[in-house]
Amino acid sequence: MFQSSLRASRSAVLRVARQQQATLSRRTLIIPTAVRQAELVQDMYLRELKNYKQPTVKATDSEGHVQKFTMPKPPTSPEEGDIANELKAYESQQVEVEGQSSTGAPPVEEDWFEEEPEEEAAGHH
Repeated sequence: MFQSSLRASRSAVLRVARQQQATLSRRTLIIPTAVRQAELVQDMYLRELKNYKQPTVKATDSEGHVQKFTMPKPPTSPEEGDIANELKAYESQQVEVEGQSSTGAPPVEEDWFEEEPEEEAAGHH
């Protein structure tokens, strides 16, 4: 009985070993193709870089993309106006003070806190 169990376990070990070898051989086949593809892409990229020619820049390339610069107009000086006449008009204005009227009549006093007389209820007597 012991020998039969050894044979069964030996056959199981051989099956597992064959499966692992098959997966290992598959893995080794996949790795070189991946490296070859990477080299292919790298070769294409390097070839395109070597064939690239930078376009020449012309002086008129910026037209339509950049606005023309124009100097802004200088501001007008306040001294250019008729300051003397404006000053006389300002000085001749009549001063208005709050609470005083221009006619000279005494102001009407308004009582804002006037209290309403309390109405006595007729039923409280």
